[in-house]
Amino acid sequence: MPELRLADGSERDDLGAFVARAVRLDQQCAIRLRARTAGPGAEAPGVVDAWMATPFDTLVTRSVRGAVHPTDLTVRGSELLASLAVARDDGVDPGAPQDLLWRSALPPTGGWARVDDLPAGVVSDLADRGVAVARENAGPKGNPPASLLDQVVLTVSGSGFEVKVPMRCLFSLSGMGFVGGSDSDDLIRVSATDSWLRLDARFGAVVRRRHALLPLLL
Repeated sequence: MPELRLADGSERDDLGAFVARAVRLDQQCAIRLRARTAGPGAEAPGVVDAWMATPFDTLVTRSVRGAVHPTDLTVRGSELLASLAVARDDGVDPGAPQDLLWRSALPPTGGWARVDDLPAGVVSDLADRGVAVARENAGPKGNPPASLLDQVVLTVSGSGFEVKVPMRCLFSLSGMGFVGGSDSDDLIRVSATDSWLRLDARFGAVVRRRHALLPLLL
């Protein structure tokens, strides 16, 4: 039977905030929970990475201290959110396994290079402007146009990389509540591999492929 154990109440609240935001973005979302070990000889609990594929074609993630069994499990966000809301101890029933709902590749755990740090206030202001434009140009279903989502709003260079950050990533940061307002003094770390980019903010990270996958020709 699947089981999620969190180190304490604050970790449960942090995961609950992440899942609540995810469900707000997509009521039918799936949450993937993957266990990380604490490291050889470490006495602290392990780490669980929670992942969600957003409607903006990005991945968002947040890490909490705890353990999950099985060690790689996908569940419905709404079921996990309900369990976290009623849980009063460290053990949480994450819901029935729904591994077939997960269709996105996850980025590598290693090989990342730190490219630069961005002021969170600047990023938040850019995201707010993008949201305002999206509302004025929403499609029939209320979705932002693809041309806006694909617009490159930041280009960051460092460690041998030139990373182009599209509006999709800023929408994801804003929609998940990962950054504060325009007066925030926090920094957002931009990291990259040859294939992926990652934006780490105080409350979580946004990850996206830097290049589209080429279709397979049979």
